[in-house]
Amino acid sequence: MKTKHWIVDKFGITNKHYPQIQEAASLLQQGEVVAFPTETVYGLGGQVKMDKAVEKIFQAKGRPSDNPLIVHIADNRDLDELAHSIPAYAYQLMDAFWPGPLTVVVPKKEDVLSDRVTAGLQTVAIRMPNHPAALALIKEAGVPVAAPSANRSGKPSPTTAAHVLEDLNGRIAGVVDAGETGVGLESTVVDCTGPYPVILRPGGITQENIVSIVGQASTDAVLKKEEKAPKSPGMKYTHYAPEAPLYLMEGKPAALQAKVEEWQAEGKKVGVLATEETAEQYHADAIITCGQRSDLESVARKLYTAIRSFNDSQVDVIIAETFSKDGLGEAIMNRLEKAAGHKWITS
Repeated sequence: MKTKHWIVDKFGITNKHYPQIQEAASLLQQGEVVAFPTETVYGLGGQVKMDKAVEKIFQAKGRPSDNPLIVHIADNRDLDELAHSIPAYAYQLMDAFWPGPLTVVVPKKEDVLSDRVTAGLQTVAIRMPNHPAALALIKEAGVPVAAPSANRSGKPSPTTAAHVLEDLNGRIAGVVDAGETGVGLESTVVDCTGPYPVILRPGGITQENIVSIVGQASTDAVLKKEEKAPKSPGMKYTHYAPEAPLYLMEGKPAALQAKVEEWQAEGKKVGVLATEETAEQYHADAIITCGQRSDLESVARKLYTAIRSFNDSQVDVIIAETFSKDGLGEAIMNRLEKAAGHKWITS
């Protein structure tokens, strides 16, 4: 399959006058899968009512079949078609954060979605992306679109069209290229089936943000367990991993540098994932920065690109600095722990 590459200007998009968007939407209507940018990462979209389209998403990604997909919509009216019994606090969150990096998990309506979208669950995860290309594409297609991240399963999520093509060229119908994404980490996923919101996957919308709107929110204890069927994408399996094994290590740079030297003495090529404030304190075979510790939004934006960059460095092992789990740090550490397969080095 030849993968089409449509370059668009996200600031000049209208769904009526952009032939690239129209061509991509036409392919979605025909049951093909197309990658497109959101404000978080690039997604791989297929229409939610067509089994063959959803199956193509799983095939292209090599994604486990028990991992549910997020449905992307461009209009609040689509909620009534997809879900029922939505609590009042969920509407409050949608009013506050849509369009944006928030996914709500709500009871699904029967016989509407392909069962592959929800992995057999009685709930559906829904969000409205805050990106003009994504919204124009979904509107032009005229159908909600299921869209996990547009990468091979387990690899770092793509924040550019080049990342998508690196993983999926020849495996999908096309990619809408509107440049680099903004947030850099996937959406916050919130279970809205109980009396108050429960965070299933941390993201750009923090627990503090949610509490400020509805007064109460908790984090699901299952986040660190992998034996149960996942209710949200990102709750199971190793994700975001580079080719070389990645380890997390707390402590000062001197302690990380000592571990670097220990591994180098064993003949290993060692990479370090560091922040800009500390990078100069390391002497390793590859040092890649992921933003500023004083600006966690910059870390979120650059994290996946930094992790991917180690694949070109031919290192044998990688050590990553860690972050406080306050605010956005919780989402960053969630992704790092998944990328490392929860492997830690104790100093």
